[in-house]
Amino acid sequence: MSHELPNLDASLIQSIAGDDTPHKPRILLLYGSTRPRSFSRLLIEEAARLLEHFGAETRIFNPSGLPLPDDAPTDHPKVQELLELMQWSEGQVWCSPERHGSMSAVFKAQIDWVPLALGAIRPTQGKTLAVMQVSGGSQSFNVVNQLRVLGRWMRMFTIPNQSSVPKAYLEFDEDNRMKPSALYDRVVDVMEELVKFTLLLRERPDLVDRYSERKESAEELTRRVNQRSI
Repeated sequence: MSHELPNLDASLIQSIAGDDTPHKPRILLLYGSTRPRSFSRLLIEEAARLLEHFGAETRIFNPSGLPLPDDAPTDHPKVQELLELMQWSEGQVWCSPERHGSMSAVFKAQIDWVPLALGAIRPTQGKTLAVMQVSGGSQSFNVVNQLRVLGRWMRMFTIPNQSSVPKAYLEFDEDNRMKPSALYDRVVDVMEELVKFTLLLRERPDLVDRYSERKESAEELTRRVNQRSI
């Protein structure tokens, strides 16, 4: 994947993740199609280039080979790969094509493999999220709206900006790079905003800390300390 950004005006880019940060913001990117020329994948790859330019570390999960939820044990290699990346990430980008007015089954299956808790670890809570969609026809916001609901259910912080790319087959050239346009500029906006919010929340974990969960943890600790040995 080429990391060149010919459509980006470097003079307008602000420095975001500098050398003084403990480590680069870790961003996981998910897409929702296994087609050979998947436009959701191409848009995700474009997003990853931008994120790395803004100082983030990125990883893209390939959903090909991921079994249907509950159709394989959780120790399946692709499931384990996905769960490990979920825990590794500090922020995420989700992009799905719109199919029959909603997100694709390929995309939803990835999220359905992720529990709200893995032992004492909540793999998505408090992480930042940017949502995007591609469409074969006119512009729609069905998928990004659904992804926002899904992100809230997964206890993530979804940033205000988003990207919806209509007639995606017209927006990528023969080298599978996104053409310069207002749609491309919106993707730049979204990735820039995601890195900023990821850095903000990483430095302030108390902003996504919940009273009810602290109370629950305190009660569990009390029960454990007060257990009588037999």
